[in-house]
Amino acid sequence: MELILLLLIVGVVMLYRSYEGENVGKFITSHVGTVYEKFAPFSFKVVREKTKQLGKEYTFRQYAIQIVTFSTFAGVITYLYFYNILVSIIYIVAVIMVIPYLSYLRCKRVYSEFLFEQVQVYTSNTIMEFATTQSFVKSIEGVRDSGVLEDPVKTDVEHMIELSYQNGTIEEALLYMSNLYPYYIVKNMHQLFLQITKEGARNSADSLENMQQDIDMLVESVYRDRQDRQTFHKQFLTFGIMIYFMMMLTQYLLGRESYLLLLEKPIIQILLHAAVIVNSFFLLKGEKYYNENVGAE
Repeated sequence: MELILLLLIVGVVMLYRSYEGENVGKFITSHVGTVYEKFAPFSFKVVREKTKQLGKEYTFRQYAIQIVTFSTFAGVITYLYFYNILVSIIYIVAVIMVIPYLSYLRCKRVYSEFLFEQVQVYTSNTIMEFATTQSFVKSIEGVRDSGVLEDPVKTDVEHMIELSYQNGTIEEALLYMSNLYPYYIVKNMHQLFLQITKEGARNSADSLENMQQDIDMLVESVYRDRQDRQTFHKQFLTFGIMIYFMMMLTQYLLGRESYLLLLEKPIIQILLHAAVIVNSFFLLKGEKYYNENVGAE
């Protein structure tokens, strides 16, 4: 174990020496960003920028408090598990490296909630505009000009209008928007307008009213799900943190001296590391679930 820790330290030192002409923090951040850009459905840069525009991005002070809190918790817990400062430092570094991922998840949730609200505005207002214009293109032009949409939805609606005029049909425009925003209310509304366009606009009032009711029901269920997720999130975090303290109870029952004797056995240390890592992974999966896309299929 000590050899592995020493190798890790040597690796960090070599990394620093190799990039001493470049800020190591920037080097790591750029590589983490590359990974996020490759695997994330929305780029970290886009979601973070929109989070800033919405005024929901953490300040430097909030990030500093988060780092200090996570580091302190990781240091205390792992030291009480292993009574080894070097091991605690490694876990602290690992926890700090996870913070950008947590930031991405939170920004992604904020961005996802924003997109859903914009999609709700797009679908509801398009239906209301269609009741007056009886033309899908004129309806989305009215929604665009009303000023209720924001980018990126506004830009995508403008592209829909361009596609409709270029092709003389709305099919490609509807397909473009449906693929870009995989919300079932978008797909259902587009399917309805396509059907109305092909069969004529007669007797479409009832269908549009039913579509509007479906949208209202979905919005209600999504906001209710958001409240349920928040409640679950608090309970989940409480449960995960309590699991970390279970070993404290075991240590209290055994006595500190008996516990230290157990730590001398490699299999016990392996089991303790496994317990910490598995519970941490469990918490990260919970965070990912809490921040999943809102209202999307």
